[in-house]
Amino acid sequence: MAVEGRSGHKDLSNKSKEQSGLMDMHPRHRQRGTAGTKGRTRTPHPGTETTQSRNKATSYLSPANVKVGTTLIIVAIIEKLFFVKALDKRIWILLYVAAFVGVLHWGYISALFENDRHFSHLSTLEREMAFRTEMGLYYSFFKSIIEAPSYLSGLLFIMNDNVTEYPSVINTLKRFNVYPEVILAGLFRIYTSTMSVVGIETKTCWTVNRGNELSPVESCEGLGDPAYFYVTLIFILNGLMMSLFYIYGTYLSGSRFGGLMTVLCFFYNHGESTRVMWTPPLRESFSYPFLVLQMFILTYILRTPTPGRRSMLVLCVSNICFMLPWQFAQFVLLTQIASLFAIYIIGYLDSEKFLNILYTHMVSLGLCFILMFGNSMLLTSYYASSLVVICVIAISRNFLKLEKMALISWVLQVLIWIFGTVALKALTSMILGVRDDAHIFNILKSKFTSYKDFDTLMYTCAPEFDFMENETPWRYLKTLLLPVVILVFLAICVRTLKDILTSSRKKHTRGQDNESWEHSTSGELVYHALQLVAFAVLAILIMRLKLFLTPHMCVMASLLCSRPLFGWIFSRLNRPLFIFIVVILMSIQGVSNIQTQLNIKGEFSNIAQEELLEWIKFSTKPNAVFAGAMPTMASVKLSTGRPIVNHPHYEDAGLRARTKMVYSMYSRKHAKEVKKLLIDMGVQYFILEDAWCTRRTKTGCTMSEIWDIEDPSNVGKTPLCSILSKESLPHFVTLFQNNVYKVLKVGI
Repeated sequence: MAVEGRSGHKDLSNKSKEQSGLMDMHPRHRQRGTAGTKGRTRTPHPGTETTQSRNKATSYLSPANVKVGTTLIIVAIIEKLFFVKALDKRIWILLYVAAFVGVLHWGYISALFENDRHFSHLSTLEREMAFRTEMGLYYSFFKSIIEAPSYLSGLLFIMNDNVTEYPSVINTLKRFNVYPEVILAGLFRIYTSTMSVVGIETKTCWTVNRGNELSPVESCEGLGDPAYFYVTLIFILNGLMMSLFYIYGTYLSGSRFGGLMTVLCFFYNHGESTRVMWTPPLRESFSYPFLVLQMFILTYILRTPTPGRRSMLVLCVSNICFMLPWQFAQFVLLTQIASLFAIYIIGYLDSEKFLNILYTHMVSLGLCFILMFGNSMLLTSYYASSLVVICVIAISRNFLKLEKMALISWVLQVLIWIFGTVALKALTSMILGVRDDAHIFNILKSKFTSYKDFDTLMYTCAPEFDFMENETPWRYLKTLLLPVVILVFLAICVRTLKDILTSSRKKHTRGQDNESWEHSTSGELVYHALQLVAFAVLAILIMRLKLFLTPHMCVMASLLCSRPLFGWIFSRLNRPLFIFIVVILMSIQGVSNIQTQLNIKGEFSNIAQEELLEWIKFSTKPNAVFAGAMPTMASVKLSTGRPIVNHPHYEDAGLRARTKMVYSMYSRKHAKEVKKLLIDMGVQYFILEDAWCTRRTKTGCTMSEIWDIEDPSNVGKTPLCSILSKESLPHFVTLFQNNVYKVLKVGI
């Protein structure tokens, strides 16, 4: 969970605060003007092709051209995974529909992205500024590799990086989750070099007249442009994700109607399900599609009496692809292991299969540890500790199970799991000396107590880390997603309770054990119900995590079409008619939500930051060291290449301490004391932003109020940033200033 800054902006056109991406208090979009398309006009460079339509929002993506290719990819996956040698007609129909919805989603999020930013008319610098905060930090590593003399030299550069956390030299592959950028950079270099050899143009460049007395800029589009290539592949991946959702819903419910129900629910609740169309470079954009694949494979394993090794291999690979891009993946997998453990102890999952799943998770965790060059946070996570403890319980279950007192056995195993996991986590953290994830427990503690500290408030003052919005359940209700999921959940609970009571009755009357119902076909349904509860808890505690809850609710909605679960309804009502009526009722609000998203029209513009970055590039030395607000530092590193001392990736304990020292500029400390801290860190220039000094997302969340918790001795004094915004002398010298930024020279 990286810090993205805090926002005082109101929701934009039905975009919730965390989806809008407006997290650092700067103006982001200029509304479209009347002169030309979106207020900008452009002229082709001499000698370039001009056949592409500029009014076509997704001209650079052309999703329809890859529908067949998408189908073939899905076919290959199905054949390899499920040992299918010849697909029958029904499966071909399934795959064609999956390809169609995948391409549809690709085109949809591409259109939303273009409409929101007018990306096709932005210059290279503007596109980089559009990747603000954490996004800009990640994209900078992609840029470093593609601009290096060779792919290997670029890779070595980011593995020995002294720019991101000056003066420290860090291995970014170990510290950050940047394997997506490494892979995309390699693909980009291969693509551009191949196209160059065969003589195919990869991009078209234009001169864009921005109006409002702004200077014209060059704008290029096509896969030969780095930013276009980057976002296009992200959108393709998330298009494939929608294809997976359709197949997943179909398989889980046993009906193609179920697959369509999942897709429709996702589109109708799109604003609550994903934010890839607003913030493509975020880690979830790369990681979440592989969680969908992983849960689909897990469902197949749970449903299949004897899954083969190939299924476990695919589960392992999907685990790795989910964990490598995103540091939060381990917490999601922890909830998955907990849900599987629950269905295991009540008898829905046999020991052999459960242990195979656990071993697969362990192998994938170990491989991620190796690929991330020994990132100790993986080994000291609750996920790793939980795997070990549950594995020990499963192996020694014969000693723990109390045949005549099943409830006591369940409670005993759960208590052993909880206390064992916490103890092992504490022990491994102490042995390895890791405190990088200590703030996570503090964040949770602050949700239920009055506990506060600097790092905790940096998270909890951000809207996306607050509790779920009160409006969110109402949005679910209006599209009927919530009532449908509640109905499905209750049906599963009733069925599970009947299974447990029946098994208990047989055990007492006939002396049977649980083996007669361990392989119940409803085991995967119970898992999905428990996973829904886990995701709901996460989403309620942290609003940002509803991006796990809503898609899972869409998958659960597919079970409304399940004959085994709702055969009692379909025996009385015509099944297609019943589903059609439900879809019609959902569409009343769902279609309106889609129209609202499509009507979001904007144009990215941040002139103040553009002036700042241009000044830095032309007025400072390449090795000049900068400090300032985390979102701005990401842009400085990306667009100017200057060394920075802090950035938005807040997971490292050392980085948190360093950022705290940098943010002392917004405390009530004396200027002389703050200046000494900055000089000791090697800072040469500080970028002061008045918005960071005065803004307040809620009570107690201005920077000075946050500092009052850490520095009570200075409470009541005027914040240093307020003093420096008026006069920087005698401790600092102002070198650049506009209406947003002020660059101070540290040391005279």
